[in-house]
Order: sequence, then C-alpha cells, then structure tokens
Amino acid sequence: MGETTRWDALPSERISDHIRRRMVWGEKLMLVRWEFARGGYVAMHRHPHEQVVVVESGRLKMNIAGEEVALGPGDIRVIPPDTPHDAEVLEDARVMDVFSPPREDFLGDEGPGYLTHGR
Repeated sequence: MGETTRWDALPSERISDHIRRRMVWGEKLMLVRWEFARGGYVAMHRHPHEQVVVVESGRLKMNIAGEEVALGPGDIRVIPPDTPHDAEVLEDARVMDVFSPPREDFLGDEGPGYLTHGR
C-alpha cells in the first residue's frame, strides 16, 4: 500500500460475533485495528512476531506470560516474540496492534483458530 487511506475505507472483517478487524501492512510491519464487543475472548496463544498493544477505548484483561494485566484507554503494552498471552474483553473496545514482521497467518483466507474459538 503506497497511497494514503483512511481506517473507514479499509474493509472491516468479521472474525467472530465479538471481533472485527481492519488491517494495513508494509514490508516489515502490520497495523491491525480491532473492534471487540464485551464478552469477547482471544484464547491463549503465542507467535514469533513482536507485538505492541495500544488501547484506544474500552477495557481488556490480559494474561501475558502468567501476569494478569488490566488495560484501559491510553494504555500501551509491548509483548515480546513467543510470549504466551490472551485477552478478555471487559467493555466494548477499540485496540490497535502493531506486529513486526507482518502476520502472514492474518493474510490467508483462514485466520488463526484462537480468534474464533472462545472459552
């Protein structure tokens, strides 16, 4: 993507009843804007990508390598590569994730199962 765009111009992909996403990526990083509905859950997983979580609105409870972390508007958390983590959506939330390198598994027709299989 070499042109300027807007979030609302990017396709919104329904992942589950509680999760939607929009994505933009380059050669070395990917930006994902999530819309989570209260009650959503991203199952415990790990990946080789470095991840930066930025909470724009709402509240999440995450377990990151065994540490329970509460995140709200304005909070930022770096998750190192290969670190197990999950997320429970406590309030409707908008969250940005930055991944480096881009998530190849997000670019295929079938995304990772941990996004669609709740508790």
